[in-house]
Amino acid sequence: MLHRVSACAGLVLAPNPGPMTLEGTNTWVLSAPGPGPEHPNYGQHPSAQGRGEWPGPDVVVVDPGPLDEDHLQAVAATGTVVLILVTHRHGDHTDGIDRLHEITGAPVRAALPEFCRDSGEPLRDGDSVLAAGVSIRVLATPGHTSDSVSFLLHHDSPETILTGDTVLGRGTTMIDHPDGTLEDYLRSLERLGARAGTVGLPAHGAPVPDLQGACAQLAEHRLERLEQVRGVVARLGPDATVEAVTDAVYGDVPPEVRPAAEHSIAAQLAHLRR
Repeated sequence: MLHRVSACAGLVLAPNPGPMTLEGTNTWVLSAPGPGPEHPNYGQHPSAQGRGEWPGPDVVVVDPGPLDEDHLQAVAATGTVVLILVTHRHGDHTDGIDRLHEITGAPVRAALPEFCRDSGEPLRDGDSVLAAGVSIRVLATPGHTSDSVSFLLHHDSPETILTGDTVLGRGTTMIDHPDGTLEDYLRSLERLGARAGTVGLPAHGAPVPDLQGACAQLAEHRLERLEQVRGVVARLGPDATVEAVTDAVYGDVPPEVRPAAEHSIAAQLAHLRR
């Protein structure tokens, strides 16, 4: 079921809930804004004037999600899919790419060429994409992974950014070391947090009303955790293992999230050792 969230964006929630995916992957559907009952800005934005109900006939899909036939059919049914975009390489975002491409025939664009399909070119920082009546600007936001990108929607009012896994609806993301780095992640938070009044549309969890404030809090949390790791290493010695530091920092970590905790600790240790 398509749930409209902003003037330009709505989501179809994938049925893959879990400790790392929260309620599931948000597959975002973008289309030119039009009037509608759920959002105070619908019909007021200049781009909405003279248009019918949202979504329009053409849509852009961001992050197809898992390879789940019912989910992908529901996404395809939202309109004529003219473009598929990908925020990053993880399977809970990309496993459905080929099936949705098969259903819709739409080209696929991602930062990594191996996820692009047909005429879709790799995404680059600063690219401007105009599709389904929506202006989309590509922002490179590495850190969670090296290929992570976010999408700024110029037509939304208030302005929105699809943040992928860089900023979640709640909690903190994993830094997928060694592909992702803490340095990149902190720079990406600074970049996303530079735009006052922007709403974050994450790949997992609910929208983030104050993206700027959320980015500041996430950066502060990471720096506090880094100091905690620094203290543990001072106590255990410079050759402390990722496993030992994870135990000292987190205590008893549930098995289902232990790998994510170790990835993030490994990223922090690499940052300190550099």
